[in-house]
Amino acid sequence: MTNAQKQAKTTTTKSRTSEGFTDEERSAMKERAQELRTSARRASRADKAAQEESAVLAKIAEMQEPDRTMAERVHAVVKAGAPHLAPKLWYGMPAYTKDGKVVCFFQCAQKFNARYATLGFSDTANLDDDAMWPTSYALTKLTAADEARIGALVQQAAS
Repeated sequence: MTNAQKQAKTTTTKSRTSEGFTDEERSAMKERAQELRTSARRASRADKAAQEESAVLAKIAEMQEPDRTMAERVHAVVKAGAPHLAPKLWYGMPAYTKDGKVVCFFQCAQKFNARYATLGFSDTANLDDDAMWPTSYALTKLTAADEARIGALVQQAAS
């Protein structure tokens, strides 16, 4: 193998580990493992809920703009539209659960070097519409109309 081939090979695989996961994916898995360890600790339900929401707000505060502003707005819309959903971290990103199961989540663009943030819904979300429906939405900015649509989707998903 020539030096140019070796250099090209190391350049293309630099962000991947030998197991096939990117550094970002490995980081998300480590964050999820930490979340599970933290949630396994004993605490009252009220204390646990407050800790989970604090962790979500801290994670949002760490985000860079414009993701931070969008995550703050999504958090506010979810809390207003479906107050019975419990915020928690899920793979290091804000998520909202019903009966312990994730209904929807926000993923910032920087997390996986994507060009847009994502608002996603899990298979427990009540969004079924015929044989095909969207389960995630790309977010580049949020208008009042977008927030209203998110509110309606979250209410439907959490019903």
